[in-house]
Amino acid sequence: MERRPNIVFMISDDHRSSSIHAYGNAEVRTDNLDRLVANGVSFSNAYIMGSQGAAVCAPSRASIHTGVNPMTISQHPGDSFPGAFISPRWDTLGATLRASGYYTYAVGKWHNDPASFNRSFTNGTKLFFGGMSDHYRVPLRDFDPSGRYSQSDVVLGSGFSSEIFADAAVEFLQTYQGEQPYFLYVAFTAPHDPRTPPEPYRSMYRPADIPLPKNFYPEHPFDNGEMTIRDEQLAPWPRTEEAVRQHLADYYGMISHMDSQIGRILSAISQDQSGTETLIIYVADHGLAVGSHGLLGKQNLYEHSIKVPLIISGDGLPKGKKISTLVYSYDLFPAICDLVDAEIPPSVESQSLVPLMTGLKQTGRSTVCAAYKDLQRMVTDGEWKLIRYYRSPESQTGEDRLQVFHIGEDPYELDDLWASGKVSPAVVTRLVDELKRWQEAVGDPLVSRKIEI
Repeated sequence: MERRPNIVFMISDDHRSSSIHAYGNAEVRTDNLDRLVANGVSFSNAYIMGSQGAAVCAPSRASIHTGVNPMTISQHPGDSFPGAFISPRWDTLGATLRASGYYTYAVGKWHNDPASFNRSFTNGTKLFFGGMSDHYRVPLRDFDPSGRYSQSDVVLGSGFSSEIFADAAVEFLQTYQGEQPYFLYVAFTAPHDPRTPPEPYRSMYRPADIPLPKNFYPEHPFDNGEMTIRDEQLAPWPRTEEAVRQHLADYYGMISHMDSQIGRILSAISQDQSGTETLIIYVADHGLAVGSHGLLGKQNLYEHSIKVPLIISGDGLPKGKKISTLVYSYDLFPAICDLVDAEIPPSVESQSLVPLMTGLKQTGRSTVCAAYKDLQRMVTDGEWKLIRYYRSPESQTGEDRLQVFHIGEDPYELDDLWASGKVSPAVVTRLVDELKRWQEAVGDPLVSRKIEI
């Protein structure tokens, strides 16, 4: 029997869709991700579904690993933060591939519970359990078959995080000789802050040469409910042009450095002499504002924060195919299962991307939706977009209001057509109805909060 393809799955932290050169950003250098785009299938409208907590990456990653929406994932009492715990009733991607005959090996970040990690992976190294750290002092662990992961076993990494994780991935690729196909999961902590790219990547981008975002604002035009969270405190108010340019320079430096490490992993894959095919995936857990709309973080539902790069490359797949239809990042789970002939667990609710990749389908989802805490909800059909803001009774932050954008003509979300009264009530009603249907489907407790149109 012919051996099924190996899988290398790479995920980054805070990498927005618009910060890849091949996705149309002329300012950032991402040679290796561009090569992956040229050799595979890329999705330009891949969205996350948001988060019920400020640590957006935990539920986003949990959704990718389970194919379950983050609203459902976050409904677990006793979580340290929403989305941290992956219930045993949801099969994970790693556990599914493991049961299907794959040797599953992990490197890097795991922002969910250790039990779900050990269900998913046979082994691993250079593991970081947490959300963020100093990139030069990453608290690392080795794989613990018992699943206890004692704090006394933590060792501070020597070197930069992206290099540490790439070193471990390359070593695995060069030494693995098992009979089983492998699933190598590589989870970077870059380009998450603190953004401290090493040389020569720090000097690669001069802040004075970097254009401001087209949607640069000194301050967000109203209280969105999360104006002073940690991410937003990384620069003073009002945002200055100089501060935002510096943040972008550091952000791009982190991305280009990570890209160089991805290149090392891709080179190790290409040097494999076994003749086994390899399926390569790249995705991010969420995006980031970095000065757009007067914001710095990801605790919002603008395009820069909820759209992520999603690339799939492998033998037999189309090369250079760019798909613009709407998808979710958690659609990766059933897609990977389809591509390697693994059974999709019944707990998976997402939709496989494979029919879009092969041309069997031309259109994906008619709408996608997202949520942030009890403060924001979003729906878009790819042309029109509505964001619903709520005033939180708990924190007494936020405002009850809408925003409506025609993102087909206004991709930077500059012209709020609701505020200016330039949008048809029929368009708003349709979007509100679509949002309500999604809220009902995922059990959103805010579904009963009416919207006055």
